[in-house]
Amino acid sequence: MQHAVGSPLPPPHQSGHGWTPAAQHPGPQHPGTHQGPAPQAPHQGSAPVPPPPPAPGFTPPGPAPHPTQHAHVPPAPETTGHVPLPPGGPVGMPSAPPATATPDPAATTLAVLLIGPAGAGKTSVAKYWADHRRVPTAHISLDDVREWVRSGFADPQSGWNDHSEAQYRLARRTCGFAARNFLANGISCILDDAVFPDRPVVGLGGWKRHVGPGLLPVVLLPGLEIVLERNAERSGNRRLTDEEVARIHGRMAGWYGSGLPIIDNSQLDIPQTAQVLNDVLSRSIASPPNW
Repeated sequence: MQHAVGSPLPPPHQSGHGWTPAAQHPGPQHPGTHQGPAPQAPHQGSAPVPPPPPAPGFTPPGPAPHPTQHAHVPPAPETTGHVPLPPGGPVGMPSAPPATATPDPAATTLAVLLIGPAGAGKTSVAKYWADHRRVPTAHISLDDVREWVRSGFADPQSGWNDHSEAQYRLARRTCGFAARNFLANGISCILDDAVFPDRPVVGLGGWKRHVGPGLLPVVLLPGLEIVLERNAERSGNRRLTDEEVARIHGRMAGWYGSGLPIIDNSQLDIPQTAQVLNDVLSRSIASPPNW
């Protein structure tokens, strides 16, 4: 077998996989010479020798396939993973119904902020209210989101510092983003947080920035003895000392005279409190509070 001396290596196959059969033997081809042993005819009476398999990526010569055979078929509209989601934006004020109509908060897409001290029953009432609405509703608990931080969790019970403050603010912002996305896609939201009236920038002001001016705040404020009893039933880092509960409850009393609706659920169970919350929200839709 003859090889040309000094001839360059052949380029790889155009498909990028393997080599063409002719490229396995470099060198220019001359008439009358071949680049490998000629194929041998099978001996009479012997089994035919099958041809070698094509190299990876080798495309046999022939007419090109019709382009429609490889056309991309878009997924069906009902295929999961292709549902367009509207982007979340600031929530505007709910439109007031006609004067002759009674607002029905159970059938309206709303954004509600339930405020109250530890032990007021915010989480229980918010869950029940969200469970029993006629429209899709999400409950977003600030404490739950704050406790997503596992390693490095800053527990305020161990001392209020910059780390715990930052994690509270981060949790509020995360809850606000979640609420805006739910609301933009037709799902109501109720959030619960211990917002203090003497910290307007961090409290209501922060929630208004995160969710929008259409957020409807409602204060849940039972008597101190009820709050102490409910707090005593708690466990883990959500249980506070009696002194801390009394201090928080005293600060929450500043909501009286603020113009926000206040529910005293000292003598109400969870379903009754949820019903009063519906009544309060009906009035808030008709005449939104100025906050």
